[in-house]
Amino acid sequence: METRVLIMQLAYLVSAVLFILGLKRLSHPDTARGGNRLAAIGMLLAIVATLVGEQILTWQWIIGGLLIGSVVGGFMARFVKMTAMPQMVGLFNGFGGLASGLVAAAEYLRYSMGVAGTAEVPVDASISIMLGTLIGAVTFSGSLIAFGKLQGIVTEKAVRYPAQQFLNALLFLGILAVMAYLTVMTPGAIAGADTSTVNIMYYALWGAAMLLGVLLVIPIGGADMPVVVSLLNSYSGLAASAAGFVLNNNVLIISGALVGASGLILTRIMCKAMNRSLANVIFGSFGQVAGKELVKGEKRTMADVNDVQADDVAMLLAYAKQVVVVPGYGLAVAQAQHKLRELCDNLESRGVSVKYVVHPVAGRMPGHMNVLLAEANVPYNQLYEPEDVNPDIANVDACLVVGANDVVNPAARDEPASDLYGMPIIEVDRAKHTVVMKRSLNPGFAGLDNELFYLRNTMMLFGDAADSIGRILEEVKQL
Repeated sequence: METRVLIMQLAYLVSAVLFILGLKRLSHPDTARGGNRLAAIGMLLAIVATLVGEQILTWQWIIGGLLIGSVVGGFMARFVKMTAMPQMVGLFNGFGGLASGLVAAAEYLRYSMGVAGTAEVPVDASISIMLGTLIGAVTFSGSLIAFGKLQGIVTEKAVRYPAQQFLNALLFLGILAVMAYLTVMTPGAIAGADTSTVNIMYYALWGAAMLLGVLLVIPIGGADMPVVVSLLNSYSGLAASAAGFVLNNNVLIISGALVGASGLILTRIMCKAMNRSLANVIFGSFGQVAGKELVKGEKRTMADVNDVQADDVAMLLAYAKQVVVVPGYGLAVAQAQHKLRELCDNLESRGVSVKYVVHPVAGRMPGHMNVLLAEANVPYNQLYEPEDVNPDIANVDACLVVGANDVVNPAARDEPASDLYGMPIIEVDRAKHTVVMKRSLNPGFAGLDNELFYLRNTMMLFGDAADSIGRILEEVKQL
């Protein structure tokens, strides 16, 4: 083995170790930043080793791409708000899938045009090209739809139509048939093969795979978006791994496999948190009925709720023994995490026991609420999961729900006809008192009304969460 190749492979090995260590450190907030740095160093090492080891001489495109990517990435990291992080993650997943798909397409065309020195495509390379194309295209188009749903460009409601699953299955089988044909009929594999016809079929494969990605995500409702984001993240990793096989690049295979495996594990955790199977998420979907009526049969209005003011909430919290805080997407919208931390610190100084309960699917992506609270320096040991608090929640004096909705909806526990039924929730309705902070009575991302708002032990504090928390804090300080 040439010294150059040996050094490149050793660099890849070090990169792979850094990826694994970085991923391990990402599992805890205290070490997450360090883990991110380790993984970034590993990626930089892999890129440099590839450029040097493969003796790539055309640096203009590489430097141009590096500069453009750095500018765009730096801009997004600096100016994209925390509320838009799920959308940005969705775009990253999509572009990762597109990059892997384009690698597969480039290799296909390299063989097709004879640039590789032969039109004969090894079977293993052909299979990798087809898989990279399929997964990359599905990931790209599916991620764009997920981005649209999260951004509000595409309706977050589940889009259903007759024979949907049958048509999707038919399309998928057609794609598999084309992939099998192209694997055999790749230009030059069989003497006399019509190259132009085969190439047209390859382009059709791209179009069909893109359509499949759209059709797979369109029928998934808003409440399932965290699962969709983590699943698409897994797809992007699998696409990268397929690209690694296409290029015979070990570090790309390993890094893609790590992303794919971790994404699948996270998806499994999300599904478990909702007490649903992955198949049920993909083929069932929440939010099929927008504005679904409550069990009592008629729409409620503001006159049906216990509307309170900041001083009422301050009195309740200041003289409570135990307070449970439930953050939701409204916390991110209002950017109220710092004021919430300040309020809770003040309550603790008065002897109040404060716990933050974070539902695994709260927000718009996995870990959304954890990131917000970590940004506000909330101690990690104050964060609890629903099963840690629910058994004793009846003894909690006050639950403060900040912008959460679907994850505290009693319908998930009590109404078999509800689309949320079976999803474990934070049972704040069983506490002695519950304060819900929202801008209005509008339903959550699942599009379902919430009976919690109208219970006798629930108090509704309407308005921007940051402003409301600030007013509560000022009132508490005066007590």
